[in-house]
Amino acid sequence: MFPQQLTDTRAFDIAHAMLDGFNKHYRLFREVGRSAKQRYEQADWHGQQRAQRERIEFYDRRVEENAERLQNEFKAHSLPMDVWQQIKLHYIGLLTNHHQPECAETFFNSVTTKILHRSYFHNEFIFVRPAISTEYIENDEPGDAPTYRAYYPTRDTLHEAVVRMVTNFQLQRPFADLDRDVDDVVAAMVRKLGDFRPRANFQIQVLSSLFYRNKGAYAVGKIVNGFSELPFALPILHDAQGQLTIDAALFGEDDLLLLFSFARAYFLVDMEVPSAYVTFLRSLMPRKPRWELYNAIGLQKQGKNIFYRDFLYHLRHSSDRFRIAPGIKGMVMLVFDLPSFPFVFKVIKDYYPPQKDTTRAEIMRKYRLVKEHDRVGRMADTLEFSNVAFPRSRFEDELIEELQKFCPSLLEISDRDGDGQPEVILNHVYIERRMIPLNIFLADATRQQMEHAVLEYGNAIKDLVAANIFPGDMLWKNFGVTRHGKVVFYDYDEIEYITDCNFRRVPAPRHEEDEMSGEVWYSVGRHDVFPETFGPFLLGNPAVREIFMKHHAELLDADFWQSHKQRIAAGHVHDVFPYDPDKRFSVQRRGGARSAHF
Repeated sequence: MFPQQLTDTRAFDIAHAMLDGFNKHYRLFREVGRSAKQRYEQADWHGQQRAQRERIEFYDRRVEENAERLQNEFKAHSLPMDVWQQIKLHYIGLLTNHHQPECAETFFNSVTTKILHRSYFHNEFIFVRPAISTEYIENDEPGDAPTYRAYYPTRDTLHEAVVRMVTNFQLQRPFADLDRDVDDVVAAMVRKLGDFRPRANFQIQVLSSLFYRNKGAYAVGKIVNGFSELPFALPILHDAQGQLTIDAALFGEDDLLLLFSFARAYFLVDMEVPSAYVTFLRSLMPRKPRWELYNAIGLQKQGKNIFYRDFLYHLRHSSDRFRIAPGIKGMVMLVFDLPSFPFVFKVIKDYYPPQKDTTRAEIMRKYRLVKEHDRVGRMADTLEFSNVAFPRSRFEDELIEELQKFCPSLLEISDRDGDGQPEVILNHVYIERRMIPLNIFLADATRQQMEHAVLEYGNAIKDLVAANIFPGDMLWKNFGVTRHGKVVFYDYDEIEYITDCNFRRVPAPRHEEDEMSGEVWYSVGRHDVFPETFGPFLLGNPAVREIFMKHHAELLDADFWQSHKQRIAAGHVHDVFPYDPDKRFSVQRRGGARSAHF
């Protein structure tokens, strides 16, 4: 129970210190989003990618700083229970008029659980549910833009409205031909809307900040007409001459779902009220959960917190049991799932077969690399958790046996919950969206489905190459098929940077004994890769081989890999578009599509 009176004078000071820590974090977070505009204008692509990568570290650093401050100034770890209850009540009061209360509550949880022993996790010290509503928070900061701007064109003034919408972003770099681009946008809008009649409330609503990622800036909004709403996004890129151009017009929820995919890097966005951005984005993509939208705008800790709340809610309203995930078992990861929940849980094993020369620390480093890297729509995002408690009754015995055999150092079975029921506690776990493993998909695919999947598989590898990623183990089982038919990579324990690999041709045999030998007769360094050897492992199925060689034969050629390595090492940043190439206005003007892959 909460105390009847706020009697401890330390409680307010601690609550205020914790909020100071969060405010510092969000101020730095916003600075990165704000400066993304300048980096984009200056075509500082490496700086943009570096900012995306470094921003991920901000939250944990601020939590560490704040926990250390509370320990040093208040001896926080030794405070009694009633003081912590008072701290939380004071903190709630401080959030009454705050613009990011949900994120500040998550920060409170992070700091509190870092200071206190995990036995306190099941009590009233943390925000198990939100205490402050995020509805209708207004951005009233002087000099800040509103969450979104609204434009009210007639059918005849659509062009002028779109020009005003784009110029309101005040990009300090000239457009090559803005009128031409806007003509293309308006023509695309009219085609999409059909023979429409503007209603009294006909308007275009656009979020006030551009969404920056890699070499692109995206205007995101919706067209409202009567009872209908049409989501849209306009990618703004630099052309070959360094001038700006609107590259395409994306319409509808499916196009935006691909743009905001869980397999892409987080956007850099300048926003004072993140919950208002998420609310607006959910009106465009109602099928996308709130936690994933928080991730997409760079607030991945908030997304992780909401995800865990959703997971606990699902557990309370389901009865199926966790099981070993279907498919080929991994040598490094033990993977399990809950059939009714669309995610898989991955635990690093304590030991590995001899062919896997790695360590737990090395595997965690590679998963961290993927989190910080540009995932180009081809690497699944992961949520990383520590000390996760599950009801023991929801686990199949076979799964418990697997965990005890392969992951004993990460497993604890305890009766510490409030009802005295046994719990399975995993000290470290990754959670990823569940996909159909590509090997399973191909086994049941029609010829048309197989052709699409193999084409997508090769395109996925080429996109990863463009992002300076060598997947390492390219077996079909390490790739999955999403609900949109995209092929995504999800097994990261062998990934390397392309620039760290040495791509070689297999040397000619020295004599007949070499040729007949089952052993490798040539030296192989730790980072040596022989692309021509991929074929026997990947192309045993004649139908798959035919499709692969038709579209992706170059992946078996060391020169393909080496040429990309040289370009990346020279500083080139590839374009990989989060939309079909035939949507590009430049392609449409030429009357045909070209591959978006290099």
